[in-house]
Amino acid sequence: MSVAIRVLLVDDEELARLRLRGLVHDCLEPAASVVGEAANAAQALAWLASNACDVLLLDVQMPGRDGTQLAAELRQRADAPAVVFVTAHAEHALRAFDLDAVDYLTKPVRRERLQAALQRVAQRLAQRAAAASRVQGAPASGPAEAPVIVVADRGRVIRVPLSEVLYLKAELKYVTMRTAAHTHILDEALSDLELRLGDSFLRVHRNALVARAAVRALERRAMAGDADGEGDEKGGEKGGEKGGEKGGEASEGWAVCIAPVDEWLAVSRRQVTAVREALTAVGR
Repeated sequence: MSVAIRVLLVDDEELARLRLRGLVHDCLEPAASVVGEAANAAQALAWLASNACDVLLLDVQMPGRDGTQLAAELRQRADAPAVVFVTAHAEHALRAFDLDAVDYLTKPVRRERLQAALQRVAQRLAQRAAAASRVQGAPASGPAEAPVIVVADRGRVIRVPLSEVLYLKAELKYVTMRTAAHTHILDEALSDLELRLGDSFLRVHRNALVARAAVRALERRAMAGDADGEGDEKGGEKGGEKGGEKGGEASEGWAVCIAPVDEWLAVSRRQVTAVREALTAVGR
């Protein structure tokens, strides 16, 4: 029989904790057990100083430090428990996933949603155990969990592995993020994304970042609109105005081919050398 997931309830409302305790008890797969309760962040930290748990079911808005502040503090610990936010306030979801939360449940919580969240916790615990086994038997090869980009999509919050992202492009008032299977919308400036993504992505144009591994070719070709120009970074308003003035006419400029979707993105003149060097560096 598998060991039950150890749950710490952190909520300033006693009735909310009572309801969660009952829901946890009713979850059978995976099995879970409430091992402690706290009414605020200070009590939770005091409990954790002498006890251990696998996951916090954590409210966001509480007296003193709120749930996101507590999660941020716990995240600095090597043995940090997983966090599932349980709150009546859906607007904190993106911040929660930035803190590597396993899930984000809105009140009133349904047993099926809690059980799904606990299944994710069980998966994360299994990943940690596997990573620990690898470390004991071989040199460390990197973090146990791959980096992700969190996307809000029609009421859902999705974690997209960074390894699946092909490119990001600023258009109008948002940024589109392309994977092989989907296109997602991000409400974040391209410059902020560039800082977060690091060297695995290459700036090819003022309005586009591409995954180095996805670049297959660099050549001159006819591109619609602002082929060699430098459109606006987040809004694309400047580029849109240019495109309108040109009436959508194609002009020749440098472009990169993105695999496996076989799409072409414009490369600004000032970035051609960097793109060529990137292609050469990986032997393409």
